[in-house]
Amino acid sequence: MPKRKILKIKLFEPELPRPEYKSKGAVAFDVYLRRNIMIKPHTVEMAPVNIATQIPKGHFAMLAARSSLHKQGVMMANGVGIVDEDYCGDEDEYNMALLNFTSKKVTIKSGERIGQVVLIPFTKANLKIVKKLRNPSRGGFGSTGRK
Repeated sequence: MPKRKILKIKLFEPELPRPEYKSKGAVAFDVYLRRNIMIKPHTVEMAPVNIATQIPKGHFAMLAARSSLHKQGVMMANGVGIVDEDYCGDEDEYNMALLNFTSKKVTIKSGERIGQVVLIPFTKANLKIVKKLRNPSRGGFGSTGRK
């Protein structure tokens, strides 16, 4: 098993539950809502999750919704959040843009587990613009398995 990286985490409200991996095999650690929020139908509300981090060099954090949010009629408006390694200041709290996709208001209480964070290594590419790619086309978006 590879050696674990250290992820320094600042808590904004130390009395709330701390981020943690909930099982031995979990790849993501859970994060908790810092303040009560009410999301009106078909609108987006920012949800602070009580952490700022110092991400190890060569890594990024991916912030995703827990499946329980969907059961409440809420999803992340942007699908997932990407947290760059240089988003690392004392006030750089992670937030989730939550969309209420129902016709009723949704209230989520402080201390609820709403998100999960994965620490992922990355490789930066040197970008090169070309006029032509020398590979055959597969048929465009949604073409896999089509005949």
